Amino acid sequence: MAEYGMRITRIIAVVMLAALVLACGNRNGADGDDSGDRGVSGAERTTFAVNVTTAVAGSITDYIRVTGDVHPVSSVDIFPDIAGELKRVHVRVGERVQQDQLIAEVDRSRPGQTFAPSPVRSTISGTVTALPVQAGSMVGTGTPVARVAQTDDLEIRTAVAERFVSKMRPGMPATVRLDAYPGEQFGARVTEISPVLDAQTRTLGAKLTLNRRDTRVRPGMFAQIQLITQQKEGVVKIPADTVVRRFGETYIFVVQADESTVERRRVRVGIEIDNVAEIVDGLQPGESIVYQGQSLLEDGARIRVIDRVNVLD
Repeated sequence: MAEYGMRITRIIAVVMLAALVLACGNRNGADGDDSGDRGVSGAERTTFAVNVTTAVAGSITDYIRVTGDVHPVSSVDIFPDIAGELKRVHVRVGERVQQDQLIAEVDRSRPGQTFAPSPVRSTISGTVTALPVQAGSMVGTGTPVARVAQTDDLEIRTAVAERFVSKMRPGMPATVRLDAYPGEQFGARVTEISPVLDAQTRTLGAKLTLNRRDTRVRPGMFAQIQLITQQKEGVVKIPADTVVRRFGETYIFVVQADESTVERRRVRVGIEIDNVAEIVDGLQPGESIVYQGQSLLEDGARIRVIDRVNVLD
């Protein structure tokens, strides 16, 4: 019995010694991992690599993007006064004509009856844009033999979706781009707005006029239009990608002066278009903000700036 008691005592002593050695080892290991950030958790010691950019002051424009076509302001179909055979056409497409100029002749002669050809004259001065029928064809008083347009005065016709109707107003400025002249912009303004919507397409018709005549612009051209609904000067602008929205809050990460930490700052965003955001409140021009790498950041996070990107000039 005494021997059994001594054996139990030795086992207990071995267990206690092992526990003591393990505890010392853990303490030494913890001391060895502490390399200058003693008392700081592993998550707080994480450094995030980021790219930064600078908030700038400038102008920002909000607009509606639509498409349209160039049309002559005035276009008239020319009709004969009598029915008969279109005997002769005196003009060609693209030719300039004057009011009362002879366009064509219609012969109403029949077997046993001969009449002098009846003249068809232009009712306006302009350019012949179409000759729907050819000489030798039979025409009636409701058959147009030519179309004459005043191509010096052009307009652009477009249609705006119903959700934008409240932003439309006569005189609003616009910029126009034409596929025929890539890279160029033509200034324009809204001159007419339809009083009713198209029931089929749920769109509102509008007409625009170029600010100045340009002989390069021709009827039938396809136009890409920006209807400018709002323009502001002297606003604070940043890339829209820098704005973070989480749990109903909108904020950005502002780089601190030492460029080693960030501040999570709530902001109020105004116009946001073409990946540019107006900051109404919460940021000053010249402040540095995180442009890339902000998805994992929190307030006070440590950062390492990899590159400074000038996104907005």
